[in-house]
Amino acid sequence: MKKKILTLLFSLILCLCIVTPAFAAQTDGFASEYERVQDLAGLLSGNEESSLVTKLNELSERQKMDIVVLTTDTLDGKTPRDYADDIYDYGNFGYGESRDGALLLISIEDNDWYISTCGYGITVFTDAGIEYIGKQIKGDLSDGNFAGAFDKFADLCDDFITQARTGEPYDVKNLPKEPLSLIWIPIAIVVGFVLSLIIVGNMKAKLKTVRFQAAASNYIKDNSLNINERRDLFLYNTVTRTEKPKNDDSGGGSSTHTSSSGTTHGGGGGKF
Repeated sequence: MKKKILTLLFSLILCLCIVTPAFAAQTDGFASEYERVQDLAGLLSGNEESSLVTKLNELSERQKMDIVVLTTDTLDGKTPRDYADDIYDYGNFGYGESRDGALLLISIEDNDWYISTCGYGITVFTDAGIEYIGKQIKGDLSDGNFAGAFDKFADLCDDFITQARTGEPYDVKNLPKEPLSLIWIPIAIVVGFVLSLIIVGNMKAKLKTVRFQAAASNYIKDNSLNINERRDLFLYNTVTRTEKPKNDDSGGGSSTHTSSSGTTHGGGGGKF
């Protein structure tokens, strides 16, 4: 009896030893299925990562789209596009059956950034929109302010999703207006003041020969104005018609491609 019990326990322990490495291999590189921050390159502090996870979870659940941030120190020989797409696909990211979402990849191997989109994310983040987001976060990425870049990325995603659901997605002809730098405020004041001095000074110089006159009689030549008859005569009219320009949507929208898993993705990226 004891031998049977020992044999059963030994078999159970052997099974656990086999299953555990297999499970670890499958989840290698991923904190969990819905861990929306994968800081494999260790660019964030513990507090920064925790804060970003909270922000992306709230954003993703409220907007019904997965917004993910991934950092890595190597692309394993892949292009940024293929690496980002594979992590998105095989990491089981994406909200709903259509796997709506966007993943921001930051690779410090060659200073690459790439945004992979899927499902409704392809509609939300057009090629022009992705380029715009890249410009907004590039400065912080170059300065090493990764937490600031990711926070800005989350805010932009929130704005882009809201815009797409309440109107037309941000695209070539309706990108967000970039905020005016505060440095231009004092410059505009100084330039305006200088121009006003020049204009007023020029006007004042032209009025030096003008003298006050009590009446306008000096400006009228005697017997030069003699009105005997007044009539309004319609001579002709001219109508000019110009064709209204048609809307030209060329150059907008999102380009797509198929990943190694057979999933359709949009996206774009660059260097920082």
